[in-house]
Amino acid sequence: MTLSLSFTLIFAAALALGVLLKLWLASRQMRHVAAHRNAVPSLFADRISLAAHQKAADYTIAKTRFGLLELALGTVVLLGWTLLGGLDALNHWLLDAMGGGMLQQLALVAVFALIGGLIDLPGSYYQTFVIEQRFGFNKMTPGLWLGDLLKGAAMGAIIGLPILAVILWLMGAAGRWWWLWAWAVWMGFNLLLMVIYPAFIAPLFNKFQPLEDESLKARVTALMQRCGFSAKGLFVMDGSRRSQHANAYFTGFGASKRVVFFDTLLQKLNADEVDAVLAHELGHFKHKHIIKRMVALFALTLLGFALLGWLSGQGWFYTGLGVTPNFNVQGVAGSAPNDALALLLFLLAAPVFSGFVAPLMAHSSRKHEFEADAYAVQQTRAQDLQSALLKLYEDNASTLTPDPLYVRYYYSHPPAVERISHMQQLTP
Repeated sequence: MTLSLSFTLIFAAALALGVLLKLWLASRQMRHVAAHRNAVPSLFADRISLAAHQKAADYTIAKTRFGLLELALGTVVLLGWTLLGGLDALNHWLLDAMGGGMLQQLALVAVFALIGGLIDLPGSYYQTFVIEQRFGFNKMTPGLWLGDLLKGAAMGAIIGLPILAVILWLMGAAGRWWWLWAWAVWMGFNLLLMVIYPAFIAPLFNKFQPLEDESLKARVTALMQRCGFSAKGLFVMDGSRRSQHANAYFTGFGASKRVVFFDTLLQKLNADEVDAVLAHELGHFKHKHIIKRMVALFALTLLGFALLGWLSGQGWFYTGLGVTPNFNVQGVAGSAPNDALALLLFLLAAPVFSGFVAPLMAHSSRKHEFEADAYAVQQTRAQDLQSALLKLYEDNASTLTPDPLYVRYYYSHPPAVERISHMQQLTP
C-alpha cells in the first residue's frame, strides 16, 4: 500500500469517526435537554420561570439540530474540495488561465475563500433570520446583514491578501526554515491586530460611545484600581442594533486595552451585577489567563507551521488528499509552486485531526472560568455574580440542563449549575 493511499484511508477514517462522534454528542444533547424541558432545576426554581427554561431548551435544540445540517454540508464540501478533486480542478483551471506564480497562488486562495463564503451564505442567513428571529434575538435587517458581509470580505482582502503574499513568498524563498520565519511574521501580525482592532476595525461594524453613566463609571474605575488594572477607556457598544444577546469584554493589547459593554448588558444588569461581571473578566487578567492562552496559541501555531513545513514537501500529502502537485506545468518541471496548495490542504485537513483534542482545550477554558469566578467573589458579592449570570443565561436562552458529555467535549464555560454550585462552596 502506497503512502498516498494510506494517508487517504487515515484521513477518511478520521473524518468518519469525527462526524459520527459529533452526531452522537449532538443527539445526546438534544435528548437530554428535551427530557429536562418541563422542570426548572431546583437550584434555580425560585429565579428562572418555566417559560424561560422551556425557551432556552427549544433554542438549544433548534441550534443543535441546525448544527447537524451544517456538519453534513461541511463534510460534503470538505470531501468535494479534497478526495473528489475540487481543489485540484480549481488549481488547474487557474494555472491554465494565469500560469504559475504568485498571482496564481493568491487567486487560488481568494477564489477558494470566495466559494466557501458563498456556500456558507444560506446557512448564515437562516441562522440569523429564522432561528435568531424565531426566538426574539435578531435585530438585524437584511441590508445590515449584507453590509456586514461585504465589509468583512473587504477587510479580509485588504488585510489578508498582503499577509498571505508574505507567507507564500517566505515558503518559496526562505529555504528549509521558511516555516519558522512565517510563524514569526504571523504572530507579529496577530499582535498588531490586537493593537489596531479596537480603534480602527471594530468601529467599522459597531458604534462605540464612552460610558456616560458617571455613577457606574466611578464604580467600575474603583474596581479596576482595586484590582490593579488600567484601561484606555470604558465604552458602550450598540450590540442591540444586531442582537438582543448581552455581553461585556476586554479588547486590545498593552496600552490600547479597553473595556466594552454591550448596551443590552447595561439594560439588563444593575450596577452591582455589572461590577461582578467586570470582576470576573478582571480575574482572567489576575490569573494571567490571557497570557497563558497566548503562549498556548503561539506554541500550537509554531507546531502547525512546522508540520506544514514538513508536509509541503511530501508528495503523498497532496495526492492522498486528491490533488496533483504542480510538478510539471506546460512541460517545465517545477515552474509552478505548490505553496498555496499545501496551505489550503493543511487548513482543510488539520481540523479533521485536531478536533479530537478539543475536549482538552475546553477543559482548560472551564478551569479558567472557575478561577475567574473565584476572583470575582473575592472582589464583589457572590450573590451579585450569581444573579448576573442567571440573568445572562436567561436573556441569552442558554440551557440550564445540557448533556454532561456534550459539556465536557464542547463547552468553554461551565454550565450554570456547576458555576453557581462552585461559587456557593466558596462563600460561607
